[in-house]
Amino acid sequence: MTASPTTDTQIVSARAWVVLALGVAAQTAGTVFVSAPAFLIPLLHTERGLTLAQAGLLAAIPTFGMVLTLILWGALADRIGEKWVIAGGLLLTALAAGGAILSEGYIALGVFLLLGGMASASTNSASGRIVVGWFPKHKRGLAMGIRQMSQPLGVTVAAVTIPVIAAASGVGAALVVPFALTAVLALACAIGLANPPRVAPPVGAPVVPARNPYRTSGFLWRIHAASVLLVVPQFTISTFGLVWLVSDQGWDALAAGVLVGAAQFVGAIGRIVIGVVSDRVGSRVRPLRWVAVSVASVLLVLAAVDAAHWGAAAVVFVLATTVTVAPNGLAFTSVAEMAGPGWSGKALGVQNTGQFIAASLVGPLMGALIGVVGYPLTFATAAIFPALAVPVVPRAHAEHDHL
Repeated sequence: MTASPTTDTQIVSARAWVVLALGVAAQTAGTVFVSAPAFLIPLLHTERGLTLAQAGLLAAIPTFGMVLTLILWGALADRIGEKWVIAGGLLLTALAAGGAILSEGYIALGVFLLLGGMASASTNSASGRIVVGWFPKHKRGLAMGIRQMSQPLGVTVAAVTIPVIAAASGVGAALVVPFALTAVLALACAIGLANPPRVAPPVGAPVVPARNPYRTSGFLWRIHAASVLLVVPQFTISTFGLVWLVSDQGWDALAAGVLVGAAQFVGAIGRIVIGVVSDRVGSRVRPLRWVAVSVASVLLVLAAVDAAHWGAAAVVFVLATTVTVAPNGLAFTSVAEMAGPGWSGKALGVQNTGQFIAASLVGPLMGALIGVVGYPLTFATAAIFPALAVPVVPRAHAEHDHL
């Protein structure tokens, strides 16, 4: 497919918005699958006898599966385009969800969760790439902010459905939700997605291989490192927020799920807002540094509120959820812009791989830490990571746009 490149002065086409909507829906469905085990923790811990570390390990398995394939999916998107990577990945995720529904025992369940995580990584690597390709620079912060709504929206859907269904009908019944969503979105993306327009090289012009952005500067490495640090508080809150509300704050599962879902929805809106801010200030990394400071501060407040048993725990929890999910869109947009069209799929795969390696460790390690020192000190420990990220984020003058 060839067309004129999208420039800052062009009007965003209707097709671009359709692609964005499908990209959001696709990753939302994938996120429901990946995050569903975290919302099985109260059932597994309180009724099935698993420790928090064991339940946290099970919840981390889909994320670990994503780590194994993110770069491969990104490289495949660079080679064949995004459409069939997303649609095919969702179909494989649906098949894995079906296997998980029918599985007996935790080992078989873990195997299908691993396979589903490996398949769902396709949407993480390719949906960001396709959105950046369809939108001009002055709209990418907004577009990627909308695209990054998919993660908190997926967690919201899981939060308000998985615990209730699992409590009433068991683990298998709860996993019907991600099965249905991924199957439907696989078909929708196969029909409605379109790869971004590319510029056709002049006839007879020599083919110049895309330069390796990792060799020209340390910008991408610093963004990757900062994002790894910022993922620790995000997954600490998303993995253990529900069980904290139920076991520590005395909420029932339905009310806690609604609060977690509402907090994730507010966080989704926050991603759009910070994306628009990055468009207005002309920088992705400057707002990223502001967010890192906010995350560290809010987690310390949450730790203090929990330790002192103040009544504002729910409010601070919503605020903590909102700020911890805010950095992703900024980092993703910055990575894609710096990498350029020849490397953006691989670079976003590297970005996701680093994040999800950290995320897969958060469940078992933070679960074990909670068991030893309790929630307040665990929240305070999580605040250390965004504080370390502040000096790692590159300076604004180092930004370059190759898209």
